[in-house]
Amino acid sequence: MNQTALPGPAAPALVRPSVRRSIKVEPLTCTIGAELSGVNLGDASRDADLFAEIRELLLRHKVLFLRDQDITRAEHVAFARRFGPLEDHPVAGSDPDHPGLVRIYKELDSAPEHYENALHTDGTWRETPAMGAVLRCVVTPPVGGDTLWVNMAEAYRRLPDHVKEQIEGLRARHSIEATFGAVMPTEARHRLKAQYPDAEHPVVRTHPETGEKILFVNGFTTHFVNYHTPENVRFGLDYAPGAANLLTYLISQAAIPEYQVRWRWQPNSVAIWDNRSTQHYAVQDYWPAVRRMERAGIVGDRPF
Repeated sequence: MNQTALPGPAAPALVRPSVRRSIKVEPLTCTIGAELSGVNLGDASRDADLFAEIRELLLRHKVLFLRDQDITRAEHVAFARRFGPLEDHPVAGSDPDHPGLVRIYKELDSAPEHYENALHTDGTWRETPAMGAVLRCVVTPPVGGDTLWVNMAEAYRRLPDHVKEQIEGLRARHSIEATFGAVMPTEARHRLKAQYPDAEHPVVRTHPETGEKILFVNGFTTHFVNYHTPENVRFGLDYAPGAANLLTYLISQAAIPEYQVRWRWQPNSVAIWDNRSTQHYAVQDYWPAVRRMERAGIVGDRPF
């Protein structure tokens, strides 16, 4: 396992050819995101060397964007499976003909919901959250419906030293019951939690491939599990506000624009992101309009 952190992306204006291929890479910000051109993901689903180059770029830039990817659902799934097995979603479900391909369709008559328009890392309520995802736009509004991604390695790197010291070794709970389950009837909510008990993860995880330290709390995080120690709590009444204020502060770091990139969708645009080191936010500013997205999520490993 390579434990050396990769260098950050080059200046945003640079467009450089790939060493081995004709892929052009244009960084979109100084901290996260690059747009690729000169590559088709259908080809990459069948070409191990081409896929390896894309994976290397993903580790460097954390989220990759491509336009004009007129690929089939089978090619979408095949490309995503090169990263690893695909996961289903217990609430959204998968395309019946392409297991692992989740349809995120917002129609004119869709009920309002507010899961996507919160900064989050996919599936941290699992013991093994997703490694990443490949999201393709099928239909998009004429304006609106952008998505933002956040570099959580940069968010950790720029924390004050005293905060890094305070959160070293802290662990936190992540819950599907308190998010997707909140609107369910009580019995259904309890069944969901029985199937997916709250997961416990380190507040700072280590990227298994780059060795980067990553701030790993988000909209699914409910509370710390080991905050109540003599170092943090003088009297019992210190516990609730101290822990809550610290968690709120840490979660708020994802809202800092210097750590973000924003992508405007077009039909057949694709985003590929490393879910281990990022958060994202789907802007819901477009109703009444139709927005249809298809996502293949890749099974991840247990954070450490």
